[in-house]
Amino acid sequence: MTTKVLAIDDSRTIRNLLRLSLETAGFEFHSACDGVEGVARFSEVNPDVVITDINMPNMDGYGVIETLRTKDKTSVPIIVLTTESSDDLKARARAAGATGWIVKPFDDTSLVSVLRRLTGHAA
Repeated sequence: MTTKVLAIDDSRTIRNLLRLSLETAGFEFHSACDGVEGVARFSEVNPDVVITDINMPNMDGYGVIETLRTKDKTSVPIIVLTTESSDDLKARARAAGATGWIVKPFDDTSLVSVLRRLTGHAA
């Protein structure tokens, strides 16, 4: 079974880097360019894990997390991938329902390891 990842980030560069890293590791990669599109794509993709940025237009990452946890009532792991690193923002993300937090720039090997551990899938 291939692990499906939905990455939500307004940076095309980050989406492309994630695609390259995750597809190389054997993951099925899907993406969205903002929170509104990401929430809409969630039910289409039915991912095993979500990666979201915090600072995005239309709906930020906190909105994504809150919507997926309350409206969609999902228990799918949600990883925040952002340039932000303050403890207050991390606490806010945890309170909204985030599973973890990774600061950009990310290390491919570490990200893949975290995703495998969270999903229980080899890829």
